[in-house]
Amino acid sequence: MNQYIESETVELKAKYTDTFVRELVSFLNAEGGIIYIGIQNDGTVIGVDNIDNTLKNISDCITDQIEPSPRGEVISEIIHEENRSIIAVNVKKGIKPLYCIKKYGFSSKGCLVRIGTTCKEMSPEEIQFRYKSQFINEDYMLLAPSKYVPLSFNMMKILLTSRGFHINENSFEASFNLRRNDGTYNLLAEILADQNMVPLIFVKFAGINKASISHRSDYGGQSLLLGYQKMKDRLIAENICKTDTTVRPRIDEYLYDIDCANEALVNMFVHNDWTITEPQVSFYSDRVVFTSHGGIPHGMTEEEFYNGVSRPRNAVLMRVFLNLGIVEHTGHGIPMIVEKYGREAFDIHQNYINVTLPFNQAVLASVPQIGTDHGTDDKGIRLNEDLSDTEKKLILELIKNPKYTYNQLASEIGISRRTVSRTVASLVEKKYIERIGNNKSGFWKIIR
Repeated sequence: MNQYIESETVELKAKYTDTFVRELVSFLNAEGGIIYIGIQNDGTVIGVDNIDNTLKNISDCITDQIEPSPRGEVISEIIHEENRSIIAVNVKKGIKPLYCIKKYGFSSKGCLVRIGTTCKEMSPEEIQFRYKSQFINEDYMLLAPSKYVPLSFNMMKILLTSRGFHINENSFEASFNLRRNDGTYNLLAEILADQNMVPLIFVKFAGINKASISHRSDYGGQSLLLGYQKMKDRLIAENICKTDTTVRPRIDEYLYDIDCANEALVNMFVHNDWTITEPQVSFYSDRVVFTSHGGIPHGMTEEEFYNGVSRPRNAVLMRVFLNLGIVEHTGHGIPMIVEKYGREAFDIHQNYINVTLPFNQAVLASVPQIGTDHGTDDKGIRLNEDLSDTEKKLILELIKNPKYTYNQLASEIGISRRTVSRTVASLVEKKYIERIGNNKSGFWKIIR
């Protein structure tokens, strides 16, 4: 088995090429790593023919091609492996907030960051924020411009009204800091708007790795508040229950703790650095993983993080979630996950955090082929057996679009409007759905 595998912190290169500077800059702008020269992408050691010349090229790259100079953060060493000589370039996380390829300057082509096993070009906004703020506390979402116009916020207003807030149309946007100083909408406004171009991906893999995708759902393109609710509904639907009826009272065991999953989902949104990329939920055959970008907020230690010290990266977004009762701002979310799953549930890096909830082994063993779509509908959603086929179909349509009218539901499912009315009434009585807002502008919320 090869000991050399490319990862977030490992890059393999058969030989020194002009792309070396890209990998070096991307590591400096992330959390550091090691670049091995003389090893092919598959981990095969082939060695370096001209060690002295390669070391000189590396030294010249560090000295002449990168700004600011990273000399103190980069150390090269020769390693002898399988009777061959390879070079390991150890790169520390940069002490400066931003590094670039000198000939391209602080542009997207010049500023790269390591994401997974690739070098990602930074957006102009991210470059500006890193350069300007030096990572000092600043709500980037309020400064970054929206890429989608025009924007409306009807869903957000409906949700706030349902919580008892009075909406003043004249001051609404100002109250939630939805515009920049120049009057244009910011990134916060875009992700809260009724329509946008921001994806929210829930991807389901067929096994324990990313080799095969079983199902991919995008809950984006709409208000983050609605996207959050749909993702939460999906996590509830996927949470298989194993019931022991041989004892009284009966014992229910679930695939994962839904309260921990919801806390991980909320934190994934409010602590994500949206100027880098969007967060994602990944569902494997043995675990569910919540990925947010940006790492721990600046100035917070890991110990403070685990102890539940609340320092949201996106303070205004957190306030919106607080107003809607989605979060309580008590700081109990992280400690609750730690108590249930241990600190090993958190994989913390400088530019991203993975929260992994392993599945309950007893429940896992009770359902064959849990990693596939066995036992699910054609969209990968699991629904309880106490529902009729029509009720299941109606819930699936409401997950797809909570604002469907009775006539639209009748058309989508292929039943009469009267049947839709009876089915909705049954689901409300069983406490599967509830109406948020009025009949004209409201929507259906799945609560079970």
